[in-house]
Amino acid sequence: MNESATAEHGERPSGVRVRRGGCNCGAVRFELRGDPTRVGVCHCLECRKATGAVSMAYADWPLSAFTRHGETREYLGRSFCTRCGSRLFHLKPDEVEILLGALDDAPSDLVPTREGWIRRRERWLAPLRDAEQAWEDPH
Repeated sequence: MNESATAEHGERPSGVRVRRGGCNCGAVRFELRGDPTRVGVCHCLECRKATGAVSMAYADWPLSAFTRHGETREYLGRSFCTRCGSRLFHLKPDEVEILLGALDDAPSDLVPTREGWIRRRERWLAPLRDAEQAWEDPH
């Protein structure tokens, strides 16, 4: 496979997986290198309010694997596009939590291994098979 074809499939010639994402209007773009350290779903009230959904699917990467372009602002540590308001990520001192819906390609290969705040999970949602189930915050 040539270099440009490899890049189109989310990899670089070095063999490191690259994922890209951004906001709804395209003003903010980001890139992630390598695999996430954690993939999960959270049902806490803060995540519900921040996303406007009954849960939030996320994945964490080391901060060193993350680059971004474009202007963002933060509210309660959660970054969003200043132009369209899309929620994108949560920057922490040594990692970044990415909202999976902000990725350009469907994150079908990122299977959650943990589910947090299940005490708030809707009764009509089934537990995630093979994922750690935490009553509140997973450890």
